[in-house]
Amino acid sequence: MAKLKILTGTDNKILRTKSVEIKHVTKIAKLIKDMKDTLDAKDLGLAAPQVGENVRMCLIRLNPSTKSETLVFMINPKITEMDKEKEIGEEGCLSLPGLWVNVERAKKITVKFLDTKGKEQILMLERLNARIIQHEVDHLDGILMVDRAVFDANAGLR
Repeated sequence: MAKLKILTGTDNKILRTKSVEIKHVTKIAKLIKDMKDTLDAKDLGLAAPQVGENVRMCLIRLNPSTKSETLVFMINPKITEMDKEKEIGEEGCLSLPGLWVNVERAKKITVKFLDTKGKEQILMLERLNARIIQHEVDHLDGILMVDRAVFDANAGLR
């Protein structure tokens, strides 16, 4: 089991660089295993740049805290459709520990990606699942949640 070091900070060069596409899925088997070992049970996602690898891959926990919870590796993910309807939600990030910000995201998305066997997959997702993927794809583009933070006048009302 290899737990990788999570890169942190808003000025980290790797976190701020657009990742390169993966050409050969077979060459990333160790990274896939190590990322799975690194993601804690409470974490919702992890992008390769967060562990120092500048490649377009992320690990997503779909349907967290439900019976249908599933870990999905997405290689070269591309969001092909984004709903015009948006929602603001609170986000945290392993690369910005202790920080929580409100981010506006599309409520529904369609994402196309390769699975760990190199087979193309397409998922239509909404709400939290859509938010998680948008957050992780941002990492692959060198964008952090603080870049998308919005002010919500109701944020302090609970």
